[in-house]
Amino acid sequence: MGCCGSAHRAEHQNHQLHHQNHRPSLSLHQGLLAGGETPPFSEYSLADLRSATGGFSSENIVSEGGGKAPNLVYKGRLQGRGWIAVKKFSKLAWPDAKQFAEETRGVGRLRHSRLANLIGYCCDGDERLLVAEYMPNDTLAKHLFHWENQSIEWAMRLRVALYIAEALEYCSNEGRALYHDLNAYRVLFDEDGNPRLSCFGLIKNSRDGKSYSTNLAYTPPEYLRNGRVTPESVIFSFGTILLDLLSGKHIPPGHALDMIRGNNIVLLMDSHLEGKYSTEDATALVDLASQCLQYEPRERPNIKDLVATLKLLQAKPEVSSNVLLGIQKQEEAPPVPQRTLSRMGEACTRMDLTAIHEILVMTHYKDDEGTNELSFQEWTQQMRDLLEARKRGDFAFRDKDFKTAIDCYSQFVDVGTMVSPTVYARRSLCYLMCDQPDAALRDAMQAQCVHPDWPTAFYMQAVALAKLNMDSDATDMLNEAAALEEKRQKGSGRGS
Repeated sequence: MGCCGSAHRAEHQNHQLHHQNHRPSLSLHQGLLAGGETPPFSEYSLADLRSATGGFSSENIVSEGGGKAPNLVYKGRLQGRGWIAVKKFSKLAWPDAKQFAEETRGVGRLRHSRLANLIGYCCDGDERLLVAEYMPNDTLAKHLFHWENQSIEWAMRLRVALYIAEALEYCSNEGRALYHDLNAYRVLFDEDGNPRLSCFGLIKNSRDGKSYSTNLAYTPPEYLRNGRVTPESVIFSFGTILLDLLSGKHIPPGHALDMIRGNNIVLLMDSHLEGKYSTEDATALVDLASQCLQYEPRERPNIKDLVATLKLLQAKPEVSSNVLLGIQKQEEAPPVPQRTLSRMGEACTRMDLTAIHEILVMTHYKDDEGTNELSFQEWTQQMRDLLEARKRGDFAFRDKDFKTAIDCYSQFVDVGTMVSPTVYARRSLCYLMCDQPDAALRDAMQAQCVHPDWPTAFYMQAVALAKLNMDSDATDMLNEAAALEEKRQKGSGRGS
């Protein structure tokens, strides 16, 4: 491949990156955006969302309401940019497009790691849709009521209670204290197994519609009296979620309160926990639920106090959520090309950044030969300083101090007297280690510009593209890298 091809590819990928940075994209990772960042709130076209959901195919329905909600939620995939959740409102739910847009923009300003954040909306004719981060690991309802392999362990139940309380506290602090129809279907699990609160409940199902679509037995008593949702109503609904977590069943609050008053806490507890919980903590959680479910709204605790209490009850904080939930952490890797791969190729296919680091340390600068021809006059003090900066970067890189390595390598690169594809490749990996795949991709592309037929440059691009969920491009790049390695092996009789 010549420099022209290299420049054309770099321009093409820069163009894609430009669009990725200016329109919502997903690392949904199954979650959203690489680096854990949530994209800015945007307006989508109906055509984009129709394409993303396969024409709103019934196969892509993942409704949070277990089929009872009046509106449908679809799983979708924006071309080349990952997964989204799309909520499609029933016709004429929000007749005033301006009012709907204002409502969604208000919620779209919220950004928190405890929320499945709202990233966009669509107003097209009578159609009204919301677009959110997609959470790939199902709902609390599924894990509590319809589990297949294992029930949720006690420490994870406590974590769910805290994280959802923190989400509600954040919303309340941001002036969004009203949450409609809070239930176990509104609690979602992200790619890391962390519980998040769906943003969809922050917007009513219709302008004049009901705030609760569930069974009346689970509805706050004041809502039954006057049809209004208050912050205290949300606390009542949070109490029903605490009951779900305690019992593993969807028990009507009135029945649960009778059991609590009769000191039948053991009967209330989920038998699938097999007694593997602290009785003291369970009693404290039962007490919290009882407070939340008080008939008089003013007698219920506020969300700040709930968060403070739940923080004290947490167990196994050092164990990651995906382990507690019993799921494999998901990370998409580019498909394996149909040829024998080197160690570098295999590491990139596995998205194994630690193995890539070891290989780059071992390879050192042997692939830089011929990329710099310096005259005697160029060996100035500045050059010695430049090489000293690179040396400091190399030490930091070896010691896995990736932020320092970025700083040192940047000093070397910014002067521009010497160009080193290895420095670009190493800094690219540093950026990946620091969850900055955009910067990693740019450096890998620079390495290719300096050394057009260097497989490592292509491998590093493949990993960065996969991190950005540009899966098709990642596969192409991986295949190209493997082909270059194969060509190099045939030409020299040895691997790179």
